[in-house]
Amino acid sequence: MTRRSCWALLALSLMASACGADGGVDTTSAPAAPDFPTIVLGVEIPSRPERIVSASASHTEILYAIGAGEGIVATDLFSDYPPEAASTEKIDAFNLNVEAVAALEPDLVILGFDPGDVTAGLATLGIPVLLFDAPAALVDVWNQVEALGAAIGRPEEAATLTADMQASIDELAGSVGGGEPTSYYHELDPTYFTITSETFLGELYGLLGLRSIADEASDAGFGYPQLNAEFIIDADPDFVFLADTLCCGATVDSLAERPGWDSLSAVADGRVVVLDDSVASRWGPRIVEFLETVAEAVWEGAG
Repeated sequence: MTRRSCWALLALSLMASACGADGGVDTTSAPAAPDFPTIVLGVEIPSRPERIVSASASHTEILYAIGAGEGIVATDLFSDYPPEAASTEKIDAFNLNVEAVAALEPDLVILGFDPGDVTAGLATLGIPVLLFDAPAALVDVWNQVEALGAAIGRPEEAATLTADMQASIDELAGSVGGGEPTSYYHELDPTYFTITSETFLGELYGLLGLRSIADEASDAGFGYPQLNAEFIIDADPDFVFLADTLCCGATVDSLAERPGWDSLSAVADGRVVVLDDSVASRWGPRIVEFLETVAEAVWEGAG
């Protein structure tokens, strides 16, 4: 499976999450203390996990950030941060095999996507599984961090991480002045899939006073509409953010070479911003890094 096709599957899961009842994660059962056995998201965890399998790159980053790295025995193919994650045993999150996962003898499995009946299959073997949806809003990220902290017996570390991230985001949001919303186009892939302001990423952009041109698209209600070149050129966004640089080789030059795109204000005025796909597509601690990149572009664009 290519990186691009894997992204497509991930995009489908993001869309499905965005169309759910509330898009969030139920953490009402997440305990405040690391006592075991405990119940998190309706799943009983009998003892403090010592062998964790993370099939979600976002949650891998969170686990390392709250001090659970030594207990991670395997991660998905995209878990490459922090550097230690890249050297763990790898599993294909989009083609999970219950027997292969069970052979790793985990006492906790983290999923961001269930390609079949993996959750149920592992449960029959007595292996706790936490299945997280993609966040629909920033509050869902905080809930997921706290749920992971509760599940591995590190609630204080999770609370500290959440507080630090919130403080950094608040500082960045406060550093950008008010005024009329600035328009942007965030490119997920070369076929013009993008995001609206109602998505998790859209909320982050909104904190900096940016509004997606996709809000006016006919299928904007799904949060991840597919635009066309004519729509984007007519909208003439103030900024273009390329989040398909690693998967698909998008560059400032390749974008300018598209028919008609050299007429965009963002191209003419140097407001095309190259993003790191992995940072822009995950909701772990590096969302602060993502927001810093966007804020810097806004500062420079206003200068």
